[in-house]
Amino acid sequence: MSTPFSFFSRRVLLAAAAVMCLPATVLAAGDPGTWPKAKPITWIVGYVPGGSVDVITRSVAKVVSDRIGQTIVIDNRAGASGAIALQYAARAANDGYWLITVPGPIIHAERQPALGHELSAVSLISQGPIVLVGAAANAHSNLQDLIGAMKKNPQDWSYASSGTGTGQHLAGELFNTMAGTKMIHVPYKGGGQAVTDVVGGQVSLGMLGVTPVLAQINAGKLKAYAVTTPFRLASLPDVPTMSEAGLKGYEATQFFIAAVPARTDAAIIMKLNKAIAEAMKTPEVKAALEAAGQVPSNLTPAEADAFAKSSITKFDAVAKQANISLK
Repeated sequence: MSTPFSFFSRRVLLAAAAVMCLPATVLAAGDPGTWPKAKPITWIVGYVPGGSVDVITRSVAKVVSDRIGQTIVIDNRAGASGAIALQYAARAANDGYWLITVPGPIIHAERQPALGHELSAVSLISQGPIVLVGAAANAHSNLQDLIGAMKKNPQDWSYASSGTGTGQHLAGELFNTMAGTKMIHVPYKGGGQAVTDVVGGQVSLGMLGVTPVLAQINAGKLKAYAVTTPFRLASLPDVPTMSEAGLKGYEATQFFIAAVPARTDAAIIMKLNKAIAEAMKTPEVKAALEAAGQVPSNLTPAEADAFAKSSITKFDAVAKQANISLK
């Protein structure tokens, strides 16, 4: 009869032998020394294809894929203002083969996986404005005229965003607070359908990212009243900032952060950070960011995390002041 010690020893030897027989790709998973050769990387996007989050992620992922020599697959998991994607990413393996683009600022009705907790920041990809647009067919001449009309008939005005609690929703409520208007929020799963409904007049206005509205602005189907950042855009040089248009002190910046599941190896995070930083310098990514009205960034993971927390703190206060319903 085997003693407990000899039985345990044989089990250890068998387990070790089984591990030695595993394919090299399995052994390499999560190893910063061999990453990223084990398998393709999945990059999650919490919104439908065609919006700013999706377009920017795809442009960056393509260049990063070329730089690291590994396939990157974009996985769109839209819904609940990005919460479905956040939950999915938080459950993913922390082996370096899962990424998610976290747009911000976003505030959810219930706590969701967050940077610094279930997720770890890799890099601040970019930051930029939201654009206040309306159908060109019945547009007002400027922002002040628009605000006047909104105050005269407050019940007639609504605005579209890419989802409840998103930066676009918060930008609209900040506008209501500062302009003294009462626009009703109409959330969408992404910018594409929202633009269609604003052009068609189903929704009065849109607080939307640059990517889905730019073509319609240039085609004369949408009127751009103002951008929400303190600076104008190269792609919309004639569109004033909110402050320039008369809403002094208004500022709302949306951003995109690349993140991974928490406890991903720090060496892998830094390799991803470096690859993304290199991607920011390429002509194709610069062009995609400019078209989206975004300014490239180059922060460390710790700096990106601090940036996101500061923005969320600011807009959490905006939500409370405006008594925003997130349900």
